[in-house]
Amino acid sequence: MILRLVFISALLAGALALPGSGAAREKVRYETSAAPGTIVVDTTRRKLFFVLGDGKAISYPVGVPRRGAEWSGSASVNGKFVRPDWIPPDEVKAEAPYLPDRVRGGAPNNPMGARAITLDRSDIAIHGSTERMRASIGGAVSHGCIRMRNEDVIDLYDRVGVGTPVLMLP
Repeated sequence: MILRLVFISALLAGALALPGSGAAREKVRYETSAAPGTIVVDTTRRKLFFVLGDGKAISYPVGVPRRGAEWSGSASVNGKFVRPDWIPPDEVKAEAPYLPDRVRGGAPNNPMGARAITLDRSDIAIHGSTERMRASIGGAVSHGCIRMRNEDVIDLYDRVGVGTPVLMLP
């Protein structure tokens, strides 16, 4: 119960951020040939765009895969999860053997954060973050996943469904 309250407090703190304090989700001009409803991740700009059509998109700041974990091309959403448990992939566990085998959903140290949108690629998701990892948004920091602020991944989660196309630009 206490862990859940800590998580809720952290989530609310992020959700109530003022525009000048890092709340960066915004509607922008975005010219693309991608169909409305597509997620486009621009790793160079470290932005995720949810294509609205008519030259517009919602732009979110993201953390992208670090050197050696980059990927590009197409994928699609194959699952949506609220406060999912996290089981470190073998590659992460090998690099950090001190990590627990499982971190329960909603725990303040769960790197999946408030939501996870899984892709049809092995161990890859668009997901939230812990409060400590929040500062890494905008960096090349992950083992392949796309990291978002919790308030932003909640917004995106509500806009997409299973089957949503995802384009990862190099």
